[in-house]
Amino acid sequence: MVGKVIKVASRANTRLYRATGGRLGGNWRIGAGFRKSVPICLLTTIGRRSGQPRTAPLLHMREGDRIVLVASQGGLPRHPDWYHNVRANPEVTIQVKRDVRRMRARTATPQERADLWPRLLEVYADFDDYQSWTDREIPVVICEPIT
Repeated sequence: MVGKVIKVASRANTRLYRATGGRLGGNWRIGAGFRKSVPICLLTTIGRRSGQPRTAPLLHMREGDRIVLVASQGGLPRHPDWYHNVRANPEVTIQVKRDVRRMRARTATPQERADLWPRLLEVYADFDDYQSWTDREIPVVICEPIT
């Protein structure tokens, strides 16, 4: 049930974000994001089974020219579909506000994850709760510009 709610809300957020260039739907203000909003980007992957573009609105952290994502899915026991798509085809498109870029996504190494995790918690503290709710290690994904 939670997964279905996430999908419906994601589709609505994506439409709103695209229509307004991120002016609406571009910030997360729920949970730890209530007082200090968290920026949202649109990640477009190619479906590993369908071969069709799939877009997900995701919280993100900028690190220079890189975008860092967290495959938390709210602490559910399975990785989100977008993460499986990235692993099957790492070439993605990321939209931040009106800026759209082609990027290559990869799972952070254990050391990178250890370095990034505390900074990600500064952006959105609820990631720590999500990690405590699941037995899986929540992947951190680094997206780098394709040159």
